[in-house]
Amino acid sequence: GQGVDEPLSATGFRQADAAGLFLSNVKFTHVFSSDLLRAKQTAAAILGKNRFCKDLEVKYDARLRERKYGVAEGRPLADLKAMAKDAGQQCPSFTPSGGETLDEVRERARDFFEFLCQLAVELEQKEHGKPGAPGRSSGTSGEQFVFPWTNHCSEAELSSEGSGSSTVLDANILVVSHGAYMRNWIGYFVSDLNCTLPANLSKSQLSSVSPNTGVSNFIIKLENGNLLKPKITCVCLNQDSHL
Repeated sequence: GQGVDEPLSATGFRQADAAGLFLSNVKFTHVFSSDLLRAKQTAAAILGKNRFCKDLEVKYDARLRERKYGVAEGRPLADLKAMAKDAGQQCPSFTPSGGETLDEVRERARDFFEFLCQLAVELEQKEHGKPGAPGRSSGTSGEQFVFPWTNHCSEAELSSEGSGSSTVLDANILVVSHGAYMRNWIGYFVSDLNCTLPANLSKSQLSSVSPNTGVSNFIIKLENGNLLKPKITCVCLNQDSHL
């Protein structure tokens, strides 16, 4: 939750370093992180291992915080499950006293995603508005956008969305957040924005919480700067081969 702002454990630091090595050849243009300490430390560890953007500024945003669990924060997961059972509800959808509802979490995710889309559109407009200036991606080495998990995707997914080594992106944004929050964000992508999913993804995988430092990759296309109809493709979900 939000109320117990603990640092990463020794295991957490090892996982964050592993994620950093996994993503070390990906050149990010922006990095956003939850302002909770464990996410800040994870973002720092990832950038610390990166070949291209060790000095990239991390922007901290409270909209990326974990779901607020109220009276259940700081207590074992078994306690939360017991509370849900006593209330006659399933654990994922149960809201403890003082906690956030799933709709409230999704609203935070929606607000932040729309902010990212606006950022991307403004970047493109800014680049195109410079007389004689090359595009943001002109001359960028393709290898800087190589994603290490492309071998986990089907050939059709790679060719149709261009997520292989030749990908040239206007923005390549790293977002570091939390498990329950990200599950809600992905739910928003799927149910509200009709995100295209990998063909082999099961319903249980879609609804599961990411493992610590699990990596998900989404390609967002805003045709003609249209913020109302983003085309979203999930390349991979909760990738954990680095762990």
